[in-house]
Amino acid sequence: MATVVYPGSDRITAQFAQAAKHYGVEVWVCPPRRPQRKGVVEKAIQYVTRSWWRTAPVSSLGQAQADLDRWAVAVADRRTRRGLTIAELAGQEHLLGLPAHAFPAQLEVQRVVGRSALVAFEGNHYSVSPGLVGQPVTVTARVGELHVEILSAAGRRVARHRRAPAGAGQQLRSAEHARMLEHAVLDAFTTDKPCRRKANRPPGDRALEQAARLRGHDDVDAVVVDLENYAQIARVAR
Repeated sequence: MATVVYPGSDRITAQFAQAAKHYGVEVWVCPPRRPQRKGVVEKAIQYVTRSWWRTAPVSSLGQAQADLDRWAVAVADRRTRRGLTIAELAGQEHLLGLPAHAFPAQLEVQRVVGRSALVAFEGNHYSVSPGLVGQPVTVTARVGELHVEILSAAGRRVARHRRAPAGAGQQLRSAEHARMLEHAVLDAFTTDKPCRRKANRPPGDRALEQAARLRGHDDVDAVVVDLENYAQIARVAR
């Protein structure tokens, strides 16, 4: 709710008000701590998931949308309320038609460029320059448009790709980015020998003697400093 309503109030944000005006709808803000009113929305979602989604024979977004439309007409719209079906009640509401164009909303998400110079967005991956690996970027996509843009931390556009369907699992890498990544990989290649493994090197006799001397376990006569002498000198100096 904080994305569309100012926290601690019943006032919607200016951006959401523009969207509501664009589609000609009235917004009723659900007050806090009102489980009965909030439950109306949650129950509708539970009905869809239990009656349709759990057993829907779909494997793609297109199949899911087609099967949901079929289920809505064959099952959900046939429920009765006050002697009429849901479809008949909906026909009496005289809803406005959708606008010719979608509301120009823009999605913005923060991402970190992966090791393969790819940025994840909506279940897909889009390429950027290899020099941006590990750096934060912003992915922007306007509703209704067919492209996504990737901006650097400074706000400069670093990539623009065709927008793949959400959840398609596609990887879109431009020819330029592929060439730059190949050069980066080849430049990092080296013929130097790999680092030596950590070999077992136990301490020698001389090292053991020095360690014993430091611990005070050696037989060599050592000079013992009595701190009492320093304390006596300090008392006399007072």
